[in-house]
Amino acid sequence: MQLISGTQVAEKVLAECKSDIAQLASLGLKPGLAVVLIGDDPASRAYVRSKDKKCRDLGLHSVKHELPASTTQQELLALVGQLNLDPTIHGILVQSPPPKHINEAAIVQAIDPAKDVDGFHPINVAKLALEDPTGFVPCTPLGCQRLLLEAGIETSGAHAVVVGRSMIVGKPMALLLMAKGKGGDATVTVTHSRTRDLASITRTADILIAAIGRPDFIRAEHVKEGAVVIDVGINRVDDLIAEKGYRLVGDVAFNEVAPKCAAITPVPGGVGPMTIAMLMANTLKACKQLNASR
Repeated sequence: MQLISGTQVAEKVLAECKSDIAQLASLGLKPGLAVVLIGDDPASRAYVRSKDKKCRDLGLHSVKHELPASTTQQELLALVGQLNLDPTIHGILVQSPPPKHINEAAIVQAIDPAKDVDGFHPINVAKLALEDPTGFVPCTPLGCQRLLLEAGIETSGAHAVVVGRSMIVGKPMALLLMAKGKGGDATVTVTHSRTRDLASITRTADILIAAIGRPDFIRAEHVKEGAVVIDVGINRVDDLIAEKGYRLVGDVAFNEVAPKCAAITPVPGGVGPMTIAMLMANTLKACKQLNASR
C-alpha cells in the first residue's frame, strides 16, 4: 500500500512557486494575495493565519483584512471593489463561510474573475467546464489531481467515483477528472447523500475521492481491493486522550480501508497541505496572466 504524502507534494509545489517568484521578481513583479475574513470563527481565523504565513514565507505581498462580524454586505462589496482595482493584488480570497447576513454568492460574483484564485466565480466555473486553461480551478480538487499525478496514478480510462457534490470539491473534481489530457480522461460517477446503495457504486471505483464531510464515513465495505483513495475530509472528533481534546480524522476510516488500497492519502498530511500550496500556485498564475494582459 502506497501512502500518498500531501506534505511532500505540497513542498514540491511550493519549491516550484519559489522559482516562479524569483523569475517574476527579475521582471519587477511581486505577486500579491488579499485574504478577507469576516467574524471571528476560530477555524477560519487559523486557516487565514496559515495562508498569510505561507505567503510571507514565499516572499509574496500578503494583505489580510480581518473585519468584524457586523460588517455589512455593502461594506464588504466596497472592499472587494477596492481590491479589484489594486494593481498590487493579483489574488482575492474571501474566507468561507461568512456570517449568515452576507450573501456569499453575490460576494463571489463581485470578485474580478482574473483575481478569483479560489475558482468559485461563475466565469471560472464555466472555464473549467470548457477546459479553458486560463481559468482558475478550486484549490482542493486541483491539489487532489496533483496528488494523483505525483503518485503516478493512471487516470485515463479509470473509473473515478466522487463522493460529494459541492461546488468547492465534488463538482470541480468531477470536471477535472473528465477533462481531456494528463490527470483526466477518467470515467466519472458523482455520488452524494441521496445516492441509493452507495457502497455498490463506490466499490466499482478504481479511484475513490471522498469529500462528503462526515468523519470515518467510507468504510471497508465501500472500497474494492486495489483502489486508490483520496480523502478530502478534515473533521474534528472529540478525543479525551488527545492533548487538545480532539483529533483530526478524514471522511475515510483509514485503519479499516488502508489495507485494501493500492494507495491512500492520510489525514492529516494528505489533501490539507495541498490546498494552500495550490492557492499559492493560483496566485502566481493570476499575476502572470494579469501582467501579460496589461
